[in-house]
Amino acid sequence: MLKQSSEQLLHIATIGKSVGVHGDMKFHSKCDFPEQFKSNATFFINKSDTVTLSVVNHDKGTLKIHGVHSIEDAKKYTNVKLFTTLEDTKKNCHLKKGEFFWFDILDCEVIEEGKSLGKVQEVERIAIHDYLNVKTSSDLVQAGRAKSFLIPYHEPFILSTDIDAKVIRVSGAMDILEAS
Repeated sequence: MLKQSSEQLLHIATIGKSVGVHGDMKFHSKCDFPEQFKSNATFFINKSDTVTLSVVNHDKGTLKIHGVHSIEDAKKYTNVKLFTTLEDTKKNCHLKKGEFFWFDILDCEVIEEGKSLGKVQEVERIAIHDYLNVKTSSDLVQAGRAKSFLIPYHEPFILSTDIDAKVIRVSGAMDILEAS
């Protein structure tokens, strides 16, 4: 059973319009882990209510919810967002070596050549690339630098990421900050 507790919920998909006459609905994934959308998977639709999937067709991008058997039933779920918890994400989604969940990257200190440039406040996906949205450290802002800037999250900019120490070592980010 899915337990929300006081944990933050992650928006991972949005249900679209109904398809056909038997309660099938389009869904639009907002995550990199389609394997979590499977039969009998349960997701939050708000802080306390859940739905359980009965059928998922990844090829067609459709799903069906337990108890939904008609267009009328399905229409109640149009534009409803599906959420999961951080704990369930870590349990159900498997990372490859060198990959990290974006929520683990948040608040990491960004360091270049021993100097703190700021902290990651958000991870943004622009086109096919991820970018770290960094809130610039106060001493650099006082020196006239931008309050925030974006760093592409790939080589040659990212040298290392240490989630346990909450540190990301970078190269070339100061040049980006100065140009911001």
